Amino acid sequence: MSTTFTPDPDTRVHTLPNGVRVLTLQLPRIDSVCVSIFVRTGSRHESPRLNGISHMAEHMAFKGTRHRSCQQINLDAERLGAEVNAHTDKDHTAYHMQGLAEHAPLFVRMLGEIVRDSSFPADELERERQVILQEFAETEDDAFDTAFRLFDEACYGAHPQAQPVIGRRRNIERFTREQLQDYVSRQYTGSNIVVAVAGKVDVRTIVREARQALGGLPTGQPNESVPPEFQGGIGLRRLAGHSQAHVVLGFPAPPVTAPRHAAHQMAAALLGEGMSSPLMDSLRERLGLVYYAACSADLGDLAGQFVIEASMSPDNIQAFTDEVVRLMQAQTERIDPLQMERARNQVAVRRLQTWERPARRLEEAVLDLYTFGRVRSREERRQALARVTPRQLRAVFAQMLAGPVAVAAAGRLGRAGVERLKAVAAVRA
Repeated sequence: MSTTFTPDPDTRVHTLPNGVRVLTLQLPRIDSVCVSIFVRTGSRHESPRLNGISHMAEHMAFKGTRHRSCQQINLDAERLGAEVNAHTDKDHTAYHMQGLAEHAPLFVRMLGEIVRDSSFPADELERERQVILQEFAETEDDAFDTAFRLFDEACYGAHPQAQPVIGRRRNIERFTREQLQDYVSRQYTGSNIVVAVAGKVDVRTIVREARQALGGLPTGQPNESVPPEFQGGIGLRRLAGHSQAHVVLGFPAPPVTAPRHAAHQMAAALLGEGMSSPLMDSLRERLGLVYYAACSADLGDLAGQFVIEASMSPDNIQAFTDEVVRLMQAQTERIDPLQMERARNQVAVRRLQTWERPARRLEEAVLDLYTFGRVRSREERRQALARVTPRQLRAVFAQMLAGPVAVAAAGRLGRAGVERLKAVAAVRA
């Protein structure tokens, strides 16, 4: 049975003639404002030869426009007391300003110029290239970053969903100004852009500013992607100078559009959120096998991953994997009512914390627009969580144990640990 939910009264979406959507969350009790421009393009929209170009374009966007230099952009923002930031992900790029609510129209105008008119100065490109190469080197040296890159490859193989956001070194070294301009002109189109504002603002003013800033962009086509198939497999890399093994185990999970996606979110909280969860209580408190562990369900618009990550001595890898399997198997047999209550409340509190953080709520709402074409209401999310049953949770764990698994590890990896991880990956290959 389907249910129609009424949108939250503080949420408004206006679509401009060229497809740009203007999302406003009216929060009259705060005097600050969050203004962002989201573009539906990221590493999963790149070819292998262009992997990393979304991230480089984001870095370069603040380095100058047709009207202002890099220095003028920074000064104009900071004289208003604004914080400026940006980020790139697999499925989107976003540009942000936070400051006084009265300056929201100015922020829309300034970010619109950055998105529409970045000039990618050649001298700035060479300097920023070195900055990104240093960032790349840092991720290469970080065991968890490395493990998660290997994990994505084990999950999705050659699919663009597996590509790292930062890209490949050889690509970073050779991207040209012309390539950046061409990529942005193709990807930064009206149907892929959301202007998002949260705070005490006048909606009509925000819509007017968005129209003036971005209404002239071509409509373009939505940047769609083909859903990846979870493959399963293994990726290992020894890193010098590390005393610990950093291990990631993962199983396929449904996309956020699936009817029962909330069961996987609660299953992750049930298994491994908090020190009283079975994962942490057993692995750390009782057995002392790890010094860090976590469990999460990363549910995107195309696919999902149920992830268990941990850091440990390489001598503990076999005991760690054996205990994880045992704990998951136990959940297929019985869901403890107290543990389920804990998990349900922890997810609910996490949702409330997101709701109370304007920038996080804004991003979540924009991703809803990209995924569903609408913003899910608070009540819709609450009911999805409330409907999860113990039977559904048992089925989630049983399904994961019966299906493929992706395994990745980086750092110090002993021979016995490597063989054990290979065996885990091979069981359901």
